[in-house]
Amino acid sequence: MKEILDYLSRLRENNNREWFQAHKEEYDRLRPLFVEKIQELIQQISQFDEDIVGLEAKNCMYRIYRDIRFSPDKTPYKSYMSAYIAKGGRKSLRAGYYFHFEPGNCLLSGGVWCPEPKLLKALRQAVYDNYDELKDIVENKEFKSLYRDWVGETLKIVPRPFPRDCEQAAWLKRKDYVVVNVKPDDFFGSPDWIEKAAHDFHIMKPLNDFLNYTVDEVYDL
Repeated sequence: MKEILDYLSRLRENNNREWFQAHKEEYDRLRPLFVEKIQELIQQISQFDEDIVGLEAKNCMYRIYRDIRFSPDKTPYKSYMSAYIAKGGRKSLRAGYYFHFEPGNCLLSGGVWCPEPKLLKALRQAVYDNYDELKDIVENKEFKSLYRDWVGETLKIVPRPFPRDCEQAAWLKRKDYVVVNVKPDDFFGSPDWIEKAAHDFHIMKPLNDFLNYTVDEVYDL
């Protein structure tokens, strides 16, 4: 993993097609190693999440090539490798386990990112109706020790039809339901980092289950 981080650091400093092509052989050697580690992580997760059983890493991996068509940043490559581990792979609509491997910004994350309007509306209703269940999950001591940070956009006021002064107000303003646990680069130097990462994802699973109950209802999955 250190060798992959070193490569990604150099790619970030030389983010152009000429450098990438000159080091294509190195990339072609390292990417399969990363895929192999993701497959091992999937195997670990599948021991506590049956929805992940049989999932292939290649279907969870994101390309390193950036889509620059509508971006002011025209650098052609991502300076990280990543995978979304969920039933259906990287295109899944379900809450899952996101693995982001980037020098100085490695993280484990999960939840539902950028839900379309009908799903977001349903998720807010689920939060409003089942707030005690959500509180039990996010206020769990071990969960809070790992997932203190929630990311994504929020509204300034509670959306209709919910009362503005309700106990759930902060949660109803959310446009995403995503938690993040940032890891130091040296976390991945440990020989048992896959088991440790799987453990942290296991702690996240109740949140994913809570969200997926609604996702599955909305999309009849």
